[in-house]
Amino acid sequence: MTEPALLRVAYADSREPVPTELLAGFSFADPITQPRLLSLPLPVLSHPGMYEYWHVDAPIHSGVEAGVHFAEGGGWLFAWLEIADPNATTIETAATEAYRRMAEFQQRHSAHHVLRIWNYLRDINQGTGDQERYRLFCNGRAVGMGNAFGNAGYPAATAIGHQDPHRGLIVYWLAAVQNGQRVENPRQVSAWCYPHNYGPTPPGFARALRLPNNLGLAISGTAAVVGHASTHPRNMAAQLHETFTNLDHLHQAAGYTKSLPAGSLLKAYVRHPQDANAVAKAIRQRYGAALPSLILQGDICRSELLVELDGWYLH
Repeated sequence: MTEPALLRVAYADSREPVPTELLAGFSFADPITQPRLLSLPLPVLSHPGMYEYWHVDAPIHSGVEAGVHFAEGGGWLFAWLEIADPNATTIETAATEAYRRMAEFQQRHSAHHVLRIWNYLRDINQGTGDQERYRLFCNGRAVGMGNAFGNAGYPAATAIGHQDPHRGLIVYWLAAVQNGQRVENPRQVSAWCYPHNYGPTPPGFARALRLPNNLGLAISGTAAVVGHASTHPRNMAAQLHETFTNLDHLHQAAGYTKSLPAGSLLKAYVRHPQDANAVAKAIRQRYGAALPSLILQGDICRSELLVELDGWYLH
């Protein structure tokens, strides 16, 4: 099988021209209408006006198929959909529908290996016990995906809460003609093995995924979880330090010696906007000022957690 073309990920000023070989682009709390650009309802708390771009060195074809917006080329595929979720009782149904559509869509495309998924849902912590919206989302996701990932295992993933009353469940993903390799963190219980006290259906994602062509890692949402338990409840600085430690162990488990090499990108989600400056400063101190990073306002899937990181470990 032909290897996918080179995939490049970068943050860029929204005032710059949109790249021609664009697989996908993302704005944050900034409405856009151009093809292959998706607006996400997460306010930027650092570097306002920055977009995230995925470039592929190949011709790109895009369209809409059964409600799924997509672009593909060079062995890569970007796709997204949004499901209306008018009240707290329908998130489980919305998740089932979103993942059912994803599974059916992927069966029709040659780039059928799903590598990385992002989920953004409103009021992620609303509700109590097993009626919390995130737990209901996990129930629906499992039903919708069924055995879509089969023996290949779960992809890397992020699930973050947004506060836009006009948006529903937004799911977008990256797929390729070749599969990647799942990577787990030895100091964390694999998410699909979480006990029932985190909900009747454990989250279905890998901690990271090694991309085809030895491009690096797609890093899942990572927070201050050791084993399966949250640590340092409501202590942002301590949680961030624990999250950095988790990233270090994850990179080592993937066989990488550098923490985050040049060319990598990091995204931080903070529950409280007033924490943005401290998080940005800590990232600079840990990884250097040259590492591109964005700080976004978003709710973490556990109410006691205040910060989560995801990103790309790229050579």
